[in-house]
Amino acid sequence: MSVMIRMSRQGSKGNPFYRIVVADKSFARDGRFIEKLGTYDPNNKNGLVLDKERVDYWLSVGARPTQTVASLIKRK
Repeated sequence: MSVMIRMSRQGSKGNPFYRIVVADKSFARDGRFIEKLGTYDPNNKNGLVLDKERVDYWLSVGARPTQTVASLIKRK
């Protein structure tokens, strides 16, 4: 089982909103996930909400973030 920390797209057409989730690599992008770690709203300056404790936990047990999520974690 390969676990990833990635973004799941929500919101309407032209108005994206993302959940930052932990999911198995084989799960669909917007489908099933293991745990929700936060949200990201690219239309809002302060649109990044992240549970840093849980992110650190998942990284410690071997979850790999995508490139975009890694840059968001670094920003926080």
